[in-house]
Amino acid sequence: MEFQINIFVLSSLIIVSIGLLRVSTKFGIPSLLIFLSIGMLAGSDGILGIPFTDADLAQKVGSVALAFILFSGGLETDWSKVRPILGKGISLGTIGVLLTCLIVGTFTVYVLNFPPVVGYLLGAIVSSTDAAAVFNVLRTSNTGMKKELTSLLEFESGSNDPLAVLLTTTILGFVGAGSPSLESIAKEIFQQFSLGIISGVVFGYVIYRGMNRIKLDYEGLYPVLLSASILFVYSATELVGGNPFLAVYIAGMILGNRSFVHKRSNVRFMDGIAWLMQIIMFLTLGLLVFPSKIPAVVGIGFAFSIFIMIIARPLAVFLTLIGTKIPWKEKVLISWVGLRGAAPIILATFPFAKQLPESEMIFNLVFFTVITSLLLQGTTIPFVVRLLKLETPLEQRASYPFEFENKETHGTQLLEFIVPYGSASVGKFVYELDFPENSLITLIYRGDSHIVPTGKTKMEDGDVLLVLTPPGAENEIRTILSKMKEKKETISS
Repeated sequence: MEFQINIFVLSSLIIVSIGLLRVSTKFGIPSLLIFLSIGMLAGSDGILGIPFTDADLAQKVGSVALAFILFSGGLETDWSKVRPILGKGISLGTIGVLLTCLIVGTFTVYVLNFPPVVGYLLGAIVSSTDAAAVFNVLRTSNTGMKKELTSLLEFESGSNDPLAVLLTTTILGFVGAGSPSLESIAKEIFQQFSLGIISGVVFGYVIYRGMNRIKLDYEGLYPVLLSASILFVYSATELVGGNPFLAVYIAGMILGNRSFVHKRSNVRFMDGIAWLMQIIMFLTLGLLVFPSKIPAVVGIGFAFSIFIMIIARPLAVFLTLIGTKIPWKEKVLISWVGLRGAAPIILATFPFAKQLPESEMIFNLVFFTVITSLLLQGTTIPFVVRLLKLETPLEQRASYPFEFENKETHGTQLLEFIVPYGSASVGKFVYELDFPENSLITLIYRGDSHIVPTGKTKMEDGDVLLVLTPPGAENEIRTILSKMKEKKETISS
């Protein structure tokens, strides 16, 4: 009977969480905050009074959930949009994390008077932006921004967890006897990143080849195979000493930028799994919190949170991006979208394993910081985008009434292209686009409508084109669509 009650409660919490997503979207509240709140209300101090104090279980659930979320994020990351910002993204994911750790740690030690190990441990725990929070807020917000900015923010949040995890475990190594040497720390960092990248690349290609070559009788088995592959990449990378989070993100990005069997249905499936994992992860972390203990850290929590948002994150971003051509307004926006979410809460459970006396205080302080970040930053992103005049028309995400199975043996492939706002193609008829030979626009997704085009169908801003084209022609099509209208100069006499 107890098992059935647990299943009933868990399913009810998930259903309620999904039902409240409408409220989240309507009032601009990050959905992750909704999930955390439901978990808190259901926990030991809440209405349901569910007893849950297993920090180790919460850590394991959160880690596996984060792996699925990162893979899904990588799966939907367009490499052609990541390539221009790759260097900046890597810098923010490494140098930016290290600077944030040092700045926050120094403030915590010398201003808030925490012991050095605890102070810099807190800096490490909150040093990364959270992939789940950033992916969620950027993709559910009704405000558009430059695609380069969105790609940079998503790439940073998907790649900066490894160093934050490494910094956290390294600093915890200074607790008690046997503190690690600088040489061992450097070796560990190199191993984690190098093996994580290699594993991600290798396994990404293996999954891609396997998905296309295996012949399954049931289409429903492909999502099962993909899900098992994520767990395999995560566990195998950790076993060889690499960073599993970096590996699954890279594997997802490699697979997502190639055509494989039933790609569209698998991407949709993984999107749903990512949502489920977000809900489970935040419900679990919410259950772990005792709201009655939060007031004890409110005062110091506000000082800690505001310092991160107003000083530490902007300072780290501006120092990291020195020498780049990114305008200051965009740097301000990057600073403000440095959301904290599940990753810091998961990392805040690590001190419990070391039996650090301050473990409970660290967890409560980090949880308060995440709530503050989601409330103050997450809810104001659309306002800040408009305030900085960086708003762009929201890019449509197309849905089609059919699916084309891209295979290596086919002489053609069905690909999706977006007509950018301000493109020289806008206003032209289909027959004027000068697409490569044997390339055919089969469907146009415009607003909520599907249009079967003719030669005299005019292109409009934001149209999503479904093009049947031979392999190798996609770059030429992108070049044609991305060519911008020439600005007419007004000469005053």
